[in-house]
Amino acid sequence: MSIYALPEDEIWFPTPLMFDTDEDVVAIGGDLRIERLIAAYSQGIFPWYNDPYERLWWSPRVRCVLFHEQLNISKSMRNVINQNKYRITMDTAFEAVLEGCRGGLRVGGTWLIDEMVEAYTKLHHLGIGHSVEVWEDDTLVGGLYGLSMGRMFFGESMFSRKPNTSKLAFITLSQFLKNKGWKVLDCQVVTDHLQTLGSKGIPREDYLKILTEELDYDTVDGHWTADFAHFTDPLSQASLLK
Repeated sequence: MSIYALPEDEIWFPTPLMFDTDEDVVAIGGDLRIERLIAAYSQGIFPWYNDPYERLWWSPRVRCVLFHEQLNISKSMRNVINQNKYRITMDTAFEAVLEGCRGGLRVGGTWLIDEMVEAYTKLHHLGIGHSVEVWEDDTLVGGLYGLSMGRMFFGESMFSRKPNTSKLAFITLSQFLKNKGWKVLDCQVVTDHLQTLGSKGIPREDYLKILTEELDYDTVDGHWTADFAHFTDPLSQASLLK
C-alpha cells in the first residue's frame, strides 16, 4: 500500500504511475491552500475527510462521472420540473449552499469543516467555485457546489431540504453544461442517488484520460449568474427538458 505524505512547504502530489492500484487514497496531509487544491483537481485528486482531523487525498479506482448525453430525467422529476414550484439560480448564494451541505440531508459523507468552507469560498471568489441554488419563494431548499477548470466540472456536494431539490440542481447543472458544449461532469464517488440520474463508474485510468482532454480547454473564470439567465427564463424551467 502506497499512500504518500505531502510536504507542507511544497505543492506536490504523486503521479498516476505512483498510485496504488488497490487503493482509492493516494496521499495524506498537506493543506488546503488554493494552489494545492488547483493542482490536486487538475491531476484527478480531491480532498475528503474521514474525520475532521484526517485530511486524505483521493483518486478513486472507480470514478463516478456523468456524460451529459446520458442524463436520466425520470418521469417523477419531469413532473417536478413541470410544476414550476422552484426557482433555480447559479452563483447567487455560494456560501449558503456550503452551509446547506454542512447540515440537513447531504448526499455523501464529506466532512465540510471550516477549513474546507474557507478554501472553497476563496475559489468561488476566484471564479472557479460555482453553486446551483434551488429556492422555494425566498427560501433556499436545495443545491450543489463544485469547481470548474477547462471543460470539467468537479461536483463536490449536494443537499436537499425538500424532496428532489438536489436532483433538480444536478439536472439543471448538467443541462446548462451540455448547452455550453461540455461533455462530462465529475461526480467523484458512485452512489445510488447519482446513478438514478444517469451517472456511472469508470476506471481511474479512463477518467484521467478524459480529464486531460477536458483540461486542454481554457477555463472560463467568473460567476455564471448571467450565463444562466440566458440559458433559461427564470419564470420557466421548460428548457431543462430539452
